[in-house]
Amino acid sequence: MLLQEILKNSNYKLDLFSADSIMQLESKITTKESKSGISYYVLCLIRDKEIKLTPEEIVRQLYLDKLINEYQYPKSRIQVEYSVHFGREVKRADIVVMDKLQITSAYIIIEVKKPKLKEGKEQLKSYCNATGATMAVWSNGNQISYYHRKDPNYFESIPNIPTSDKSLKDILNEPFTFDDLIKTDILTIQKRSLRDIITEMEDEVLANAGVDVFEEVFKLIFIKLYDELEGARDKTRNLDFKNYGESDSELKVKIEKLFNKAKKKWEGVFNEDEKIKLSPSHLSVCVGSLEKIKLFNSNLEVIDDAFEYLVNKSAKGEKGQYFTPRYVIDMCVKMLNPTKEETMIDTASGSCGFPIHTCFYVWKQIYKEKGIEASHLFTAEKKIPECEDYVKEKIFGVDFDERSVRVSKMLNLIAGDGHTNVLYLNSIDYERWEEWVKDENWNDVYNEGFKKLKKLRVNKNENRDFSFDILMANPPFAGDIKESRILSRYELSKNANGKLQSKVGRDILFIERNLDMLKPGGRMAIVLPQGRFNNSSDKYIREFIADKARILAVVGLHGNVFKPHTGTKTSVLFLQKWGGEDENGQELCPKCEDYNIFFATMSEPSKDNSGEKIYYPLLDSHGHLVVRHDLFHPHLEGEEPIKQSNESQESFNERMCEYQKRYETYKDLQRDGITEAFIEFAKAENLSFWRERE
Repeated sequence: MLLQEILKNSNYKLDLFSADSIMQLESKITTKESKSGISYYVLCLIRDKEIKLTPEEIVRQLYLDKLINEYQYPKSRIQVEYSVHFGREVKRADIVVMDKLQITSAYIIIEVKKPKLKEGKEQLKSYCNATGATMAVWSNGNQISYYHRKDPNYFESIPNIPTSDKSLKDILNEPFTFDDLIKTDILTIQKRSLRDIITEMEDEVLANAGVDVFEEVFKLIFIKLYDELEGARDKTRNLDFKNYGESDSELKVKIEKLFNKAKKKWEGVFNEDEKIKLSPSHLSVCVGSLEKIKLFNSNLEVIDDAFEYLVNKSAKGEKGQYFTPRYVIDMCVKMLNPTKEETMIDTASGSCGFPIHTCFYVWKQIYKEKGIEASHLFTAEKKIPECEDYVKEKIFGVDFDERSVRVSKMLNLIAGDGHTNVLYLNSIDYERWEEWVKDENWNDVYNEGFKKLKKLRVNKNENRDFSFDILMANPPFAGDIKESRILSRYELSKNANGKLQSKVGRDILFIERNLDMLKPGGRMAIVLPQGRFNNSSDKYIREFIADKARILAVVGLHGNVFKPHTGTKTSVLFLQKWGGEDENGQELCPKCEDYNIFFATMSEPSKDNSGEKIYYPLLDSHGHLVVRHDLFHPHLEGEEPIKQSNESQESFNERMCEYQKRYETYKDLQRDGITEAFIEFAKAENLSFWRERE
């Protein structure tokens, strides 16, 4: 494809434009030869003269075609390289749609010469403020953003610009159900992330709003998730988290009412008297930015990146705690193969990724057993009683960072449809748990979950030993425990001579703590610094582990997995505690001296050196880009073979070539990853948790 050749090595793409409009533009290209080589030209749709095709000019011509043929704006209302005056200085706006009644006034300004959103938005602001235009569009052919200029300081996101026969008011006043949200989801259509949108909101509004950014964004996501859930279960209901043309004050009253309903349904995340602290104008901009984003999907991954960003901004990383990428979590869940009869806990739960994805894994098993198909709105659908009972009785999370607990509590409430066993406790300092219980405020929120947790204690009045079937955790690495009161309770606090050390790494104590939480035969996955597996000084830790449990597997993660927060090299250790019997009296993990261990190392980095995820050019079954990793092969939507349309053979061959590249990628992703290799190993070794599934 010729246009692709011109765009090569630029920041511009053709993703937003139809194949027909691309073919139409290519069919009109002419060439001119000079000493510097061949240049490509096309007759401009508005200026009616030949224009050299640069990457930005390609995007401009395709967007002009969109304005004329899709939005139905007459050419007489469109100007290119429109003069914008800043005192004596004159700049040129890329495309301007003029007002219908006042033909000399700018109505919509489109920016395509700045391929990065931040720069493009700044340019649009200056143009709109100078001309009085009420709407603006930025695009680089890959992403697109639409804005309404409410006043010189605030540009709120809107879902689209109106067609020529409609106005901005028509766009804002259209009925808007959950099905409409699915069709207009910005994350899919504009190929943006919630994290990027929150960062933009922070730059534009929140940084100057005099509020706690985490708290106010948390409230907005909480409210929007409630609104989406209500809309997903009543498809005739118009969503309330949207500006239908109300004034800023009217909108705030409506959102406050929605907040009160959400607090009533999902108790324990916010105090009853908690209010939205954003001003009406700030709230209006934020609602405009978020209203066309669908938060609910199959695994809540959309909001996980956003909360990882927000919680880490709140200094979570100082404790060495980092949100575990969902693909690492899914690998652990798939390898440990939980069942609906088994209990599970995460002792450093963060945003509760391990518990939630354990729920998803088991729920899908239950659905499959009952012949029910799980849709892409799995989390929003009303769960069958068996699924609700499972999350209510079998799944637990504990964390000592209160903000993370509130995030995970909210996500678990949503995933579990109103039930949660996420507790604000310090897993390591279990002796002090009873003191937490005496706190009235703590009791109001967490007592119900704590009562269920106590039922799993081995000894009635002690909080050390529990009888969980499965434990998965990514404990904090940073910092040492120095309190002798705590250290005296742990074998790993003592040196080779049995003398208590003055300080011990937090993650070391978590190893012992987690083993105490498991019943005999129980299994565990724990993320640890690579040094624990290699350092000679940590030999006593490895000997302790081998004495207590069978080492099932060690999976080395790439050094980029936890970037940008840390470059610490990590591995996942999989264990099964010695002993235990199943319901048939067969021993789960008979102790032995000599056995095989599964070793694997992640070769695909999944993130670049700056911590940005690396994606395959394919979408999964839920419309999300697929992260490039080799931990397991994802479930993908296959591509239908392309067919030749009304196009030249050359153009068809180009499209076929692109398809073939994607198809080869698709086939490559179906190959076994580390998880599939481990499952094969586990069955060959007759490990109990895979033996049962044969």
